[in-house]
Amino acid sequence: MGPKRNYQSELEKIIKRSNHEEPPTLLLHACCAPCSSHCLEYLCKHFKVTVYYYNPNITAGAEYRKRVAEEKRLIAAFNSEIIWGEREGNPIAIREGNYDPRRFYEAIRGLEDLGEGSERCFKCFELRLEQTARAMGDGYDYFTTTLTISPLKNADKLNEIGERMAEKYGVKWLPSDFKKKEGYKRSIELSEKYDLYRQDYCGCGYSKMEREREKVRRGEMPAVLVTGTTQKIY
Repeated sequence: MGPKRNYQSELEKIIKRSNHEEPPTLLLHACCAPCSSHCLEYLCKHFKVTVYYYNPNITAGAEYRKRVAEEKRLIAAFNSEIIWGEREGNPIAIREGNYDPRRFYEAIRGLEDLGEGSERCFKCFELRLEQTARAMGDGYDYFTTTLTISPLKNADKLNEIGERMAEKYGVKWLPSDFKKKEGYKRSIELSEKYDLYRQDYCGCGYSKMEREREKVRRGEMPAVLVTGTTQKIY
């Protein structure tokens, strides 16, 4: 096994090479507004970013709508600041992918009982990153994801999947590990500044149930309130 890759360093080298050229275009898969906050602040200075909001893993429709609305609100706030010269960067666009939780359930079939951070999550990453790669078309130089900002997400696995999808679809993956250099800390600061809705689970019913069980173990909520269900809500 070779030395561990520094994905953030690789990203910085790509930025340095393109700093004196027309900003490259980037399709950024976004999981939620809080995770997007630092990523957008950082990336819009060096790329023309289009956020691609594709998250069929958010299995409750009301939760999905709440999260996508927050994503759009954050982007609108950033763009307003850019237009008025209060923030450095290029204006940010957004595309919303098709919301169909059945695709998530199909992708993780047989892995439902595995815990968070397992192969179940890797299949979910693969579903979302493959769709982002397919959405590239001819309009973008790179694609990547905000998911690497989370300390709970496996950056090595995310970059491995991203590179595999880039090869499969003949597009370019932008390596990243956005949690580096206090990126995660900055996302918390920005979330507080813009009063963003910060959920405490990834999105699927399985992760929600696991989080509720953790709260019961810590005495933060009574066991009677645990949902105990992964009902498919479309």
